[in-house]
Amino acid sequence: MSSETIVTALFLIAAVVAAGVLISALFPAIHRTTSTFGAVSHEADTQIRTDFKIVNTFANASNINVWLKNIGSTRIANNELDQSDIFLGDGNNIIRLPLQGHYDPPEGNNFWDPGETLSITILATDYPTLEFSSGDKVYIQIVLSNGVKRDIEFDFP
Repeated sequence: MSSETIVTALFLIAAVVAAGVLISALFPAIHRTTSTFGAVSHEADTQIRTDFKIVNTFANASNINVWLKNIGSTRIANNELDQSDIFLGDGNNIIRLPLQGHYDPPEGNNFWDPGETLSITILATDYPTLEFSSGDKVYIQIVLSNGVKRDIEFDFP
């Protein structure tokens, strides 16, 4: 009878140790997985709530102007705008320009709030490899730092 008690106690101790080892091995993997899913869902939520529209364009020999309206439900920080890109093309080639330095910062705070319009000015000296003449197609694509993008094509006057 005492031998059965000792064997049962040893099995119980082994089961508790095995459960502890199993939890110690699985818990970090489960934690990494949940934090990955959390980060992915946060990024997806940000992209879904971010939206903008190209509302107007203007071009002449010295510059190209584009106006964007934030029609999403989230505000976009200036540092996120600084990490965004402009792709500009003439049909034969496309160049990439940083959005930083080409937009007028929103007034009042450091955010592009919903409903506000952002003005972008691209000087002709910023795209010396492109030559636009009357009737050419101008292609512009704006890509925000989180991947949301809009594009437009219009005739150069």
